[in-house]
Amino acid sequence: MKHAALAFLAAALVAVAPAHAQKTAGDVVDDNTINASVKAELAAAENLEDSQIVVETYKGIVLLAGFLPSKDQKDKAGTIAKGVSNVKSVHNAIAIHPENTAGSKLDDSVTTGKVKAALMDDKDVKSGQINVETKGGVVSLSGFVTGDKIKHRAVEVAKSVGGVKSVVDAMYVKPE
Repeated sequence: MKHAALAFLAAALVAVAPAHAQKTAGDVVDDNTINASVKAELAAAENLEDSQIVVETYKGIVLLAGFLPSKDQKDKAGTIAKGVSNVKSVHNAIAIHPENTAGSKLDDSVTTGKVKAALMDDKDVKSGQINVETKGGVVSLSGFVTGDKIKHRAVEVAKSVGGVKSVVDAMYVKPE
């Protein structure tokens, strides 16, 4: 019985391994440390709405996405991220959009749900790699994806959803 359980566990690990094969355990730890450091620096910054910023890190590359109300704040976020130790580069894909009303926030939540569902239903999109944020009907798709085909298809799918005014492509193709 123990051998059967161990064999099952080994098979499960082999099945999951390709998803993480591009990153070593050290890469994962380093990226998590960088990510936490960038988030902490953004949170500590004055006059910066860090709660609206999505931060992801892959092999030292930091992806900034989400929404901020001004270009100055976007630039400030990028400068802060670049200053964090072990950051190799920053892809600042934060979209500029003013604050919403309470009613539009509810509409945006519905739109986000519709876009996520549409991405999950599409056989050509690996939706688990993509974050979806919506503000004023503008949808931001962010995350590290495995190829241009997924990236382009995700934008097409999001644009086809009712209530979507436009789509910001903040996705980044993972480097080899």
